[in-house]
Amino acid sequence: MTGRAEIDSLNIPAHVAVIMDGNGRWAKQRGGLRVFGHQSAITAVRETVEEAAQLGVKYLTLYAFSTENWNRPALEVMALMQLLVHTIRQETPILLKNSIRLQSIGDTGSLPAGCQRELAEAQELTKGGTRMTLVLALSYSGRWDLAQAARRLAVDVAAGRVQPADVSEASITGYLATAGIPDPELLIRTSGEQRISNFMLWQLAYTELYITDLLWPDFRREHLQDAIRAYQRRERRFGKTSEQIAVS
Repeated sequence: MTGRAEIDSLNIPAHVAVIMDGNGRWAKQRGGLRVFGHQSAITAVRETVEEAAQLGVKYLTLYAFSTENWNRPALEVMALMQLLVHTIRQETPILLKNSIRLQSIGDTGSLPAGCQRELAEAQELTKGGTRMTLVLALSYSGRWDLAQAARRLAVDVAAGRVQPADVSEASITGYLATAGIPDPELLIRTSGEQRISNFMLWQLAYTELYITDLLWPDFRREHLQDAIRAYQRRERRFGKTSEQIAVS
């Protein structure tokens, strides 16, 4: 099914997260280098961002570069960083036109200086966007996020600003990189892999998973629509029974 038919505009997930997987395999199938797949994925990113905003998604998080990705061949990492700088510079006017705010999560201080500069400038330019927030997960992993949150919390406990007895799920959430951002209601993963790859380990506790065999460079706006239709057909119980949900 194509188009927005049968999408309930009153039941759009506020936060959609995407594990953009399959660029390397896409390139290999076409006899190209892995970086060719990364370059070809820009259209998928653009269509997904624009369609999410048009559908009414408030937060869209894209898993762009994990902490584990630093272990890839140096030439590929360098090419990815150069592509990141170029893409941010190229897409910022489109974000401004669509009133989309850019944010980032992750150990961005580990990125090359040029990437940090472009990222900071784009975030400053788009900070007034109100239609949707696009979150780029860069040099990010779920375990990194939990570790940095634990360190910051430990400092506050040691300083007496937080009492151990007051540590709760809510307070821990406030120390995560995603503080102030609602947990994803829908996670989309491309390429058919059935794992979350160290992504948002805390935040995905009750997220609906949607896995497609499509490789990321082939993902288009109609595929986002398909994912949201699938999300809307599900019953989200959060540990309750169907009967309890029906009563509430």
